[in-house]
Order: sequence, then C-alpha cells, then structure tokens
Amino acid sequence: MFLSVFDVFKIGVGPSSSHTMGPMSAAVRFLDEMAGSDWPRPAGATVDQIKVSLHGSLAFTGVGHGTGRAVVLGLTGERPDQVDPDRMEAIIEAVEKSRQISPPGHPTYNFDPGKDLVFDKKVPLPGHANGMMFSAFNRDGALLLRRIYYSVGGGFVVTDTELEAMKSQTKATVDKSVPYPFGNARQMLEMAAKSGLSIAQMKRANEESHMPGEDLDAGLDLIWAAMSGCIDRGLAGEGVMPGGLKVKRRARILHDKLQDEWRQNRRNPLLANDWLSVYAMAVNEENASGGRVVTAPTNGAAGVIPATIRYVLQFHDGADQHAVREYLLTAAAIGGIIKHNASISGAEVGCQGEVGSAAAMSAAGLAAVMGGTPEQIENAAEIALEHHLGMTCDPVGGLVQVPCIERNALGAVKAVTAASLAMKGDGTHFVPLDACIETMRQTGLDMNERYKETSTGGLAVNVVEC
Repeated sequence: MFLSVFDVFKIGVGPSSSHTMGPMSAAVRFLDEMAGSDWPRPAGATVDQIKVSLHGSLAFTGVGHGTGRAVVLGLTGERPDQVDPDRMEAIIEAVEKSRQISPPGHPTYNFDPGKDLVFDKKVPLPGHANGMMFSAFNRDGALLLRRIYYSVGGGFVVTDTELEAMKSQTKATVDKSVPYPFGNARQMLEMAAKSGLSIAQMKRANEESHMPGEDLDAGLDLIWAAMSGCIDRGLAGEGVMPGGLKVKRRARILHDKLQDEWRQNRRNPLLANDWLSVYAMAVNEENASGGRVVTAPTNGAAGVIPATIRYVLQFHDGADQHAVREYLLTAAAIGGIIKHNASISGAEVGCQGEVGSAAAMSAAGLAAVMGGTPEQIENAAEIALEHHLGMTCDPVGGLVQVPCIERNALGAVKAVTAASLAMKGDGTHFVPLDACIETMRQTGLDMNERYKETSTGGLAVNVVEC
C-alpha cells in the first residue's frame, strides 16, 4: 500500500476537501473525459450543454460547503491547487451572467447554474454519500456522455467503476513499487524493527522510489509554507465568516491577548492549550472563509496538524525544517494507513474520521520529532484516535464553522496530550492502532446517516431549535 505524502496533504481552497475540492476536481476530470477519445462519441456529435446533479451529503450540505460554486469553477477549468481565491467570485458571476462556460482547450458550452446544477436530496447514489452525476448533451438534447463521480474524502475523487473495483478487492495486494509497502500499523512496526529505520525514514524511502529526494524535500517545504501561510492569514483576519450564521472570527483577538501575556511575562498555566487552539482556529477560520488551505487529511480537520507544527517550532528546542519534514512524513504514513483501512470522510464515518484522524497523525508526527521510537509513535496515534471514536459530523447550517473550528482546537490539544503520554511509556500498550482504526470503521458503518455530514442531526438541528 502506497499513498504519497502529497496525496494526503493537498493544497486547495476551503471550506471542504470532500464538498469543495473534490467536486471541483471531478468537474475538471469530466472536462478531460469529454476532450478525450475514450468514450463512444457518435460521428459528428458535439457537446452543446452540460448538466450536473449533486446527491447525498453533497445535496444536503452543498450550499453551506460551496459545492455548487466549486462545480462551476471546475467546469471553467479551475483546479483546487491553482485557483486564485481572490478571483473565484468574479469567475462564478461571469458564468451566472452568461450561462455559458469556456474552459481552456474546449469550445463554449451552455451551462446555466440556476437550472443545470441540481441539488438532488431525494435520490442518493449507491456508491458513497458524496455522489455527483455529470452529463453532456448535444444541441438536440440527446445524451452523449454521463459520468458518476464520488468524493471520498480528503479531496480524493473516483468514478463509480473505480469505486466498485476498490470495494471488490477482498485480498490485500503487495505494492512492489516501494521498498516498505506497509498496509497497516502492525506491518509498519515489523518493517521498522527489521530495517532499523524510523517511520519517517521508511516513508521517505517509499517516496524517493517515485521521485528524487530534492523534489520530495521541496514539496514538503511547500506544504508547510502553505500551512504556515494559512495560519498567518487566519491570525490577521477579522469580521464575520460567510454563510449566514454570523459567526465572528476570534483567532486574531485571542492571538493579541496571548501576545500581550507573552510580552508582560505573565504566568499562564494553560499556555500550551491556548497557543495550540489559536493556531488551529486561525486555520479553520481561514478555511471557513474559502481561503487557501492544505488537506490534513481533510479541510474540515485542516487546523490540527499546522497548529501542532507551529507550536513545536515555537516551543520545542531544536525544532527546524528537518523536523517539519520528519513530522509530515510520519503523519502521512499514519494517515495513509487510516485511509486504507477505514476512512477520512466525515460523510462516511463522521468527524472521528476527520478530526480523529488528524489528531492521530499529529500525535504521531509530534512523537517522531520528540525522538519517539516506532512503537511510541504508533501508541501516540492510537491514543489520539481512540479518544475521538464515535464523534459525529453535524455542522450547523452545513457550514464548516460550528462545531468544526473549535473541534480542531481540541483535536490539537488531544494530539499533544497523546504524544506526551506515549513518550512517557516504552511503546507497550493495550489497544493496537489497527484495532482502533477497525473500530472507527465499524462505528462509522453503524452510525446513523443523520450524523454523517448531512446536517440533519446533532448540533445541526438542536442549535436551531434552541
């Protein structure tokens, strides 16, 4: 099993990796398929109109997550990692006004977002909670091409046939393309013991079997630069976040208070918690406002890992860029295992799969930077994930604001606590990480759909009723 660090950490825009980045990527993919020759195009047929329908969780919370806007942007050829957040509004307004799209390399197509983009809450698609259907028609209204895509969390997008192939794999295959193809935590620890390498070193070896080491380091540095920049923008932001809940940004005010305490050298017994919280909230306020963000492993959980890294750089002696790379590689190894054996999608397993996974990855990365053994790192990840089990995904108003922003703050605090507990021991513990991941998967399967990013249960309804 090999999932690149750059698959786990992807630069994009907010507010959601599954509901914003995924649909945008799906739209771009549909454009690529239309331009290709790998479908039975009738002789002389040309595409005149495009229609899109959103299903399941994308239909229920798509407005709050900006899913429709993401589809429009994707159909104009914009990609999550390249789109300019400052230009998005103008691009969308132009499409709404002209009712047409002219993506690069394509002719102009008719597409009226008001009519041709449907939020279908009645008909879920069978493969996954985040389903999309893209259709292309000729001038006479005859269907030429139809594709179904699923946004499976963290910005990952698959077709219906690809998803079926993934589900049909009942036997684990050995990935011969990398030297350390661990598919679970047990294999990871066994390979570490046999090789004498750390988790980060094994992950680096796997990555370098696909790219030069200098490219890997440059990519890791770019990921951290994007994360750090997101923190800084979040700390500078003011005002009310978009969406209608009228939730005010708090990170800047809290940061100013902490800075004042710092300058006056006042004692603060909650210092670690406060700094972790303000960094995490800064990221997720920026995400909620549609800014540039990095999936870690999702947008909804994007604040946990950057907050912990910034905290380490600020307070941990000897932490430097090398430590950041070690952190990210270790965290990506844990994130890959979780995604491979369970899910990182809130629409699939609830928020335990988002903030819970982020906390596990963060705890593992922190333990690695603190000099932890592979066993201590695995223990740290397990502690963090275990104490997020059962967490539902119930965003109020379908917006990644309440309770998502504060959940990231608490996820960062839990991650640091988990790493600290693990480092106090020798790595021996009762619950293996693999068992915890399997428990999360089973819990997600048993969880009522109302508590999995549909905003039809939990805080999403009770806050309104109160």
